[in-house]
Amino acid sequence: MLDPEELYQLGEEPGDLARPILVHALPGFVDAGSAGRLAAEQLLASLDHEVVARFDVDQLVDYRSRRPTMVFAEDHYADYAAPELALYRVYDELGTSFLLLTGPEPDLQWERFVGAVTRLVERFDVRLSVGLLAIPMAVPHTRPLGVTAHATDASLLTGRPNPWRGEMQVPANVGALLELRLGEAGHQAMGFAAHVPHYLSQTGFPAAAITLLEEVTKVTGLVLPTAELVEAAEEVRLAVDSQVGGSEEVLGVVHALERQYDAYAGAEARGSLLATDAAELPSGDEIGAELERYLAEMDEGPQSDER
Repeated sequence: MLDPEELYQLGEEPGDLARPILVHALPGFVDAGSAGRLAAEQLLASLDHEVVARFDVDQLVDYRSRRPTMVFAEDHYADYAAPELALYRVYDELGTSFLLLTGPEPDLQWERFVGAVTRLVERFDVRLSVGLLAIPMAVPHTRPLGVTAHATDASLLTGRPNPWRGEMQVPANVGALLELRLGEAGHQAMGFAAHVPHYLSQTGFPAAAITLLEEVTKVTGLVLPTAELVEAAEEVRLAVDSQVGGSEEVLGVVHALERQYDAYAGAEARGSLLATDAAELPSGDEIGAELERYLAEMDEGPQSDER
């Protein structure tokens, strides 16, 4: 493997970081509701920060599959939105510094990229890495968002219920590979995956970004801003409620999702993952199909990715 350290260029020496937390959000194949991106953008827009290291995206991004945008003004190209993948030193609302790694998920050289991040983790003596992710689930937007926590050390998950049993194969992502490799190298790492209603997974869903930032606060003590996301989430909720309420058929589908959610929640409370009335309900794919078709035609508004 080529030298991982040649993948990035260090900025100014950040000084004493006092064994910082590393938060990473690398949206790509999986980022339902753009939750990871929205969370990272909120942090950079609201908190003081500086670049610690910048990665060479020309070696990591396949531009043909994920094309950046350019501005064409009348008769010439005026601007180019170059992708950026960087490590930042960020100061929370109380002035505590932490590291934030964010940008497009690399398409290429995953092991080399993970090796580079591991070198940075060791260089700055990171005590805990926390990954942010959001996955589509057959859940209604009218119920509290769930979140799946995972970690390299089971002690990091103490007190958290685990609804998953056995093993399953899932599509890989760089954040997950980073967590795995950090654990193998003896570093503590964990992550959170917010559960986004699958019929809203293609639009901006700020509520999931709030959930992710709140989970980071719980495990690290960092004080992170969410006020703007709360306002945006309320606008999205009102817009979705309006769209759903305009169709009796779609409203019925949402109610079916609610019954499925409540049946599962009740079974979990009883210590069983089997909802007693689950057989009477359609599958998540079946009850979500109509919503996906209907909401895909929603007008662009406050629920768009521009939030």
